[in-house]
Amino acid sequence: MGPWSHRAGAAAGVGLVLAASFAAGVLVGSRRSAPRAPAPDSLMDGALATIESSAAHPVSPHRLEQAAIAGMVAALGDRWSGYYTPSQVSAYADSLNGHYAGIGVWVTQRDGIVAVTAVQPGSPADRAGLRAGDVLSAVNGQPLGGAPVSAVLDLLRGPAGSTVDVTVSAGGPSWVATLVRAEVSPSDVVVQELPGQVLLIHVLQFTTGVGAAVRAALGHPHTGGVVLDLRDDPGGLVDEAVEVAGAFLDRGTVVSYVTRAHGTTVLAPLSAGDTSFPLVVLVNGGTASAAEIVTAALRDRDRAVVVGSQTFGKGTVQEPTTLSDGSVVTLTVGHYVTPGGHTIGAGGIEPDVLVDPQATPLTALDAAEQVLTGLTAGLASGGRG
Repeated sequence: MGPWSHRAGAAAGVGLVLAASFAAGVLVGSRRSAPRAPAPDSLMDGALATIESSAAHPVSPHRLEQAAIAGMVAALGDRWSGYYTPSQVSAYADSLNGHYAGIGVWVTQRDGIVAVTAVQPGSPADRAGLRAGDVLSAVNGQPLGGAPVSAVLDLLRGPAGSTVDVTVSAGGPSWVATLVRAEVSPSDVVVQELPGQVLLIHVLQFTTGVGAAVRAALGHPHTGGVVLDLRDDPGGLVDEAVEVAGAFLDRGTVVSYVTRAHGTTVLAPLSAGDTSFPLVVLVNGGTASAAEIVTAALRDRDRAVVVGSQTFGKGTVQEPTTLSDGSVVTLTVGHYVTPGGHTIGAGGIEPDVLVDPQATPLTALDAAEQVLTGLTAGLASGGRG
């Protein structure tokens, strides 16, 4: 164990001891002498030594280290920086690789309501009758309320073969579905052929292989154009986002990012895409992070019209560092810059064609198709000699 992790181990103990002492009204002027701890090398070493020698119920030094690191990251006051234990890192890696044990749903949380955005065909959720638009109010009897999506997913996932009770409503009385979790390897790209040879490509999350899946989807007929649906897409792997944008661009910059340590880094797709058809990107308030990178790149490079409601607004770069025990610290180290030189601020991306955020998903899709019809008509009525 290195000296840095050793010093980190005692920091959480300081806060816990002080908070508990003042809350209990300890008499600072008590004449009873405290046990003498070894002379500390640092503030945190001293706290660790005091906890080990005096606490009625001490915890392991490793647990103190984990709590200290989490506390130091929290002190940054940055909602996007975080500390993840080895088990959390493993679960997140499985998620980004598209493999996990759960019930097979994608969910979003808005205004305190957790709703299903898509259901994996053949999954436990599909067999139980869950459908997009259903509202989840509790898992194993635990009300979800305004729980973040990450917490909801933690409740839904678990060992394959284990059961989970999900309270569901679909505009009527709620009901409880008892589901048996199973290994799920979903595709995060859903393809649908719409009338007029319009192709709808819905990217649910930027996980491993999504870029290749989007390029493969363009093998479907799409002479009427493409709607790239990024609604409620929380982001994911930036490299996959670059490849998705690249499927519709003739190479070139998709995004760059600026960090204090390394200056400017430019990200571009590995190969050229197809620029021969009109494109609409459909977004909403759940479109975030990597999904916003794709949206901004396609608009800045005059490749797409953006339709929908204002996006979430996350344009910062997080860099992970793996620690000696396999845990990971992610720190915000910079910000993304779009091809047009803009940053994606807290206000998100305002679409070219606005749709009421309270409108139904079908209304927003209809608006996207109308814009696509106009773009197609414009291509047919003019040309260059």
